[in-house]
Amino acid sequence: MNRKILIVTGDGGESYETLYAVHRFQEEGDIAVIAAPSKRRLNLVMHDFEPGWDTYIERPGYCLVSDLTIDEVVVDDYDAILLLGGRAPEYLRNHAGLLEVVRAFDRQGKWVFAICHGIQILVTAGLANNRKLTAYEHVRTEIEMGGGTYSTQQAVRDGNMVTAQTWQSHPEFYREVFACLKKEELVEE
Repeated sequence: MNRKILIVTGDGGESYETLYAVHRFQEEGDIAVIAAPSKRRLNLVMHDFEPGWDTYIERPGYCLVSDLTIDEVVVDDYDAILLLGGRAPEYLRNHAGLLEVVRAFDRQGKWVFAICHGIQILVTAGLANNRKLTAYEHVRTEIEMGGGTYSTQQAVRDGNMVTAQTWQSHPEFYREVFACLKKEELVEE
């Protein structure tokens, strides 16, 4: 308990994924820290599926204040990183500092969690190569172009990385996330 989890999102981040993550980690007694490009109130969104649409739709979601900027992140202070989905990864994957933070988590063997479009950040950081990953189905091509293998499972663990398709995958994803974190606790005891 009292693990410190870095949660990365920004404007256009998926509201439900963000709030669910923060609350779920807090329920476990962990410290959830939100990092974004700037420290301020973030405008999150809700993505959903509507009959007659070829893709998801977007509506305004809840807002949440970030705790620190991505540039302020000190990797050694955290036990794991979680990259959330929504539209935010479209621009976050171009943040050089974030890419280095994600690579540092991976190099140190720390847990790297990603859901939905958050996997776009992993791919851009060069971490998809030779990995089995899952994501929102329209991110499949990016995974494969990044050298990874796309899985249709709701949640997938490959080494120190756990990925999930969408917020609809929360049950499978968080079961795996907490199994990994619990395993780490047992190793440290």
